Order: sequence, then structure tokens, then C-alpha cells
Amino acid sequence: MDCRANKSIECTVQQCANHCSDSNYCALDRILVGTHEGNPTMDQCTDCKSFRKK
Repeated sequence: MDCRANKSIECTVQQCANHCSDSNYCALDRILVGTHEGNPTMDQCTDCKSFRKK
């Protein structure tokens, strides 16, 4: 895969199809961050909604 790393979006989730395997960056131009909580209070409450499984 020819991955164009977006240096504005760091990512360490190697299981994501958008992860640049040669560096810890995302290949997308933008991502969507959301939550699975009604009242998020910690970073663990947030999710990358742009995640796609490899």
C-alpha cells in the first residue's frame, strides 16, 4: 500500500486500514472523533469514528 502519511494526524492503531505501517500517522485527510458515552469525561470515552479494520 502506498500510504501518504498526514503529519497532522498521529495514530498508533496498527489494526486500522488507514494507518501508515511505516510510521505512526493516518493516511486520511481528516478524521471524525466521536464518543460512546452520554457525558464523556476522560479520553477513554472518545473514539475514532474513521476507523476501518484492516
